[in-house]
Formats: sequence, structure tokens, C-alpha cells
Amino acid sequence: MGSCIRCLTRDGAVMAMAVDATDIVAEAERIHRTSAVVTAALGRTLTAASLMGVMLKGRDDSVTVKINGGGPVGQLLAVSDSEGNVRGYAQHPIVELPLKPNGKLDVGAAVGTGGLLYVMRDTGGKEPYIGCTPLVSGEIAEDVTSYYAHSEQTPTVCALGVLVNPDLTVRAAGGLLVQLLPFCPDDIISRIEQNAAHLPPITAMMESGLTPEAMCRRALEGLEMDVLDTYTPSYRCNCSRDRVERALASLTPEELTGLAEKDGEAEVTCSFCDKVYRFPRAELEKMAEKKSGNL
Repeated sequence: MGSCIRCLTRDGAVMAMAVDATDIVAEAERIHRTSAVVTAALGRTLTAASLMGVMLKGRDDSVTVKINGGGPVGQLLAVSDSEGNVRGYAQHPIVELPLKPNGKLDVGAAVGTGGLLYVMRDTGGKEPYIGCTPLVSGEIAEDVTSYYAHSEQTPTVCALGVLVNPDLTVRAAGGLLVQLLPFCPDDIISRIEQNAAHLPPITAMMESGLTPEAMCRRALEGLEMDVLDTYTPSYRCNCSRDRVERALASLTPEELTGLAEKDGEAEVTCSFCDKVYRFPRAELEKMAEKKSGNL
């Protein structure tokens, strides 16, 4: 399981959150068998969604982060609940690209910059809140920062990182989010800017043994802070046979009968966890009859 913490400075001017998402991203890599650069791109997206999730107020609220920059990875999707439990996938799990000149994975080239970052928050209302901004780098963290600045008018520092081993397993993954709250004094803003300028990469801090709380304290150095909440998020899919059956039940009787006659069964694979659900011909025909009012 991961470890996530949410903090607030004692003057109420700045909120900070950090998460160790190593186990989350490792599980995503195990399920989807992603190449190194896709593991990094999807891992950053999952981490960002988890951090956004813990900011939700309602227990049953959820947030979805969707990115499609036109790069070879295609669409990235991550969904988090209010405790930071997250699931997601990459449209194209295998992408091979040259490393950047500094030897780092070229996440920006894999994701691309010719599209939008969408954030959809479902808080139980009639319609979910949807915000979107153009991608600025495809590196995810910069795009999240830009989203908060332009779509929600909230000055934000976002840092995300995924370190992939040569055997494609995940060595470290995590994220940090710092937000200036309304009426934050100028001297506090300057302090946060100075701290952000000297902040090491997320994976470097994790490799040196820093916990999520220690990362928050590093970002808020010079300011007193209190811990508001702690979480133990994990990669968690909420799919079930009942959910898939309800989705199939939305098809017309003709479509259900067509599936039964053409393939003899319906096979549905969950995009988030790769679990396969099979519905034999008899079940499909029964659904079709029920839809037709013959049952």
C-alpha cells in the first residue's frame, strides 16, 4: 500500500500533500505490462489523480484525470476515490522511444503536447465538474500545475516522479502538491517559491529515505505545519460481474441476440485490471428476452 499525507501551515496559508505511490505504480505495471516510458507516464498520472482524490470532500466522490496529447502512448486515464485509491490505464502500453540527452525517459515525447488535460470531479450532483487546459509539456507535473493555475485559479507547485528499474519494475514513485490558499501573504509566497526552486526531484528524495511527511516539510521549510490527514492508498479497481452485466443490459435486444448468435458468448475485459468476464449464450438470450418484455 502507498502512504499519503495532507498538511496545512499553521497560518492557514498553504496546503501541502505528498504520496509514496511506489506500490500503486508497481501494480499498474504488473497488470498492464507497460514499457518503461509508459510506466513513467501512467505512473505520474495515477499519482496526480491520487493526490487530487484526497482533496475531495465527500466519501463517495471521485476524480478522473484524462490526458491525450497526440503522442504514441495515446490516452492516459486515472480515476481516484476520496482516499486516494486509484486505477487507470494507458491506451498503448508498449512504446519505445530514445532516452533524452540527460538519460531520462522522454515522457513528454510519449504523451505529446497536442491535446488537453481533463479533470472530472463527480461529487454526487446531476452533472460532474469538468475542467480542462491545453497540455504544456506532456511531462504531467507541469501540465497539472498549469491546470490549477488556469482552470481553478489556484497557484500550485506539482512534482511527480517514477523511477523504473532496468528489468522494468518500479523502483520508486511519488508526488508532491503544494497550493497557495486565498489571501496567502507575499512573504509566504516568496518562501514557497524559494523552497520549490531548491526542491530535489521526487524520486531523489524518496531514494534518500524521505517519507511523504518529510517531503512536505521540505517543501514548507521555514513554515510551521500541522498534519491534517493520512491515507494508505492502493491500486484498486471496483469492477464486478454485476457492473458488467448492467452495462450489457444497456444494449438493445437485437444487439444482445447478435452477440449470442455471432460469438456464442460475450467476453468483456476490464480496462483497469484486465479481469475477464464471460457471459454465455444462454445468459445473453435471457437478457434479450427480458429487454423485450418476454420475461
